[in-house]
Amino acid sequence: MEFLARIEATAFATWVREAPTLWAYPTILFLHTVGLGFLVGANVAIDLRLLGVARQLPLAPMEKLFPVMWAGFWINAASGTVLLMADATTKLTNPVFTIKMVFVALGVVNMAWLKRRLFREPASLDDWPTPPRARFVAVTSLLLWVLATTAGRLMGYLGPVSGLD
Repeated sequence: MEFLARIEATAFATWVREAPTLWAYPTILFLHTVGLGFLVGANVAIDLRLLGVARQLPLAPMEKLFPVMWAGFWINAASGTVLLMADATTKLTNPVFTIKMVFVALGVVNMAWLKRRLFREPASLDDWPTPPRARFVAVTSLLLWVLATTAGRLMGYLGPVSGLD
């Protein structure tokens, strides 16, 4: 706990948390939201396509969304690290944070697997019905990102900060 308190006490973390400017906490939180939109939004587009939404659209061009998803992931990783530094003692002792990170990690693994395995031959996925494995990966992806997003949102309401330990 002392280590976490030292992280929070750094000049940078204090500035992020306490500076009376839009360039500190509000901007970093905004970047975290934008990263989430890129990461999860592009994932949802591919997942819904695999589940039969907009079947007339070929799947192969959707592979170009993966750099957008990875950009969103890295924006979130950087902004999330900064947000974590600003409130390390609360966030890292909150079990909801651990749950969020597990879902994020599983979502990223699922995303990488989707790219590596399903997009090997995307034309085969254009046939309807979509193969069961592809539908399973799409449903799993949707579930993981909804759970990760929900856990992230609930961090402010559950755990040490809320008094609901």
